[in-house]
Amino acid sequence: MRLNVHKTLPLLALAAPLMGMIPELAQAQAGGTLDKVKASGTITLAYRESSIPFSYLDDKAQPVGFGHEICLKIVDEVKKATGRADLKVALQSVTSANRIPLLQNGTIDIECGSTTNNSARGKQVQFATNYFYTGTRFLVKTGTTIKTIDDLKGKTVVSTAGTTNFQILRNLNEQNKLGMDLIAAKDHAESALLVESGRAVAFGMDDILLYGLRASSQNPASLAVVGEPIQVEPYAIMLRLDDPAFKKLVDTTLANLMASGEFTKLYTKWFMSPIPPKGINLNAPMSKELVDNMKALSDKPAT
Repeated sequence: MRLNVHKTLPLLALAAPLMGMIPELAQAQAGGTLDKVKASGTITLAYRESSIPFSYLDDKAQPVGFGHEICLKIVDEVKKATGRADLKVALQSVTSANRIPLLQNGTIDIECGSTTNNSARGKQVQFATNYFYTGTRFLVKTGTTIKTIDDLKGKTVVSTAGTTNFQILRNLNEQNKLGMDLIAAKDHAESALLVESGRAVAFGMDDILLYGLRASSQNPASLAVVGEPIQVEPYAIMLRLDDPAFKKLVDTTLANLMASGEFTKLYTKWFMSPIPPKGINLNAPMSKELVDNMKALSDKPAT
């Protein structure tokens, strides 16, 4: 099914007041997302343009990905719950900066991407059951003896400037007196290049991003992702605050997908198999945290 893709709205839309909506829709939104979409006949899904493999654009400029497929399965349940088999699906591009405002003002109804579920965001939005976990790990050359952060004592380590990962490594370096020479690279590509060229022994970053960088390198077999995750953080589907009926539907859909094995099939498709547009295989095995949460079904945030 080819869906209509809308680009991000102008900044004015971020502050568009709900009072501009027709009274019926304004009242429905006040009653929750299910009432809103039933009244309007449309549900709006947010997508990211480059959050591989969660939500991104393929070579036909259409949203695809692990999170996006889960969003579409949630839509199927929304159709049943609202009695709207004719429910239309609209798509809206979002960024890290505007995804929360667009959810709060009703422009989007749900975001299934790579958004970290943390306590600060939990004051503005609510999150469904955690559906991915990522943590700071290390990209190294295959065959090196680096396995833990203690193995990096006195060595040159790189991370990307302006990231939480760099801050984490800097703090650990100082607290544990590791004596690392910590370099701040301008972007992830430069960080990886420093490892490939031998100017740094390890690159510390979110492990899922490291898997992507390794898979897209000229020689993936020459690189490895190692170490136990540092400061693991969960990704979760983002919903509006104070909407228990919609959260229950989304959580129940996720629970059923996890119990039936469909969630694992989707994970294998997007993390352990060739994905569009270039057929790259991330080779990113399911983490222990995610395996455990498929049973616990927790929506616990990162601190």
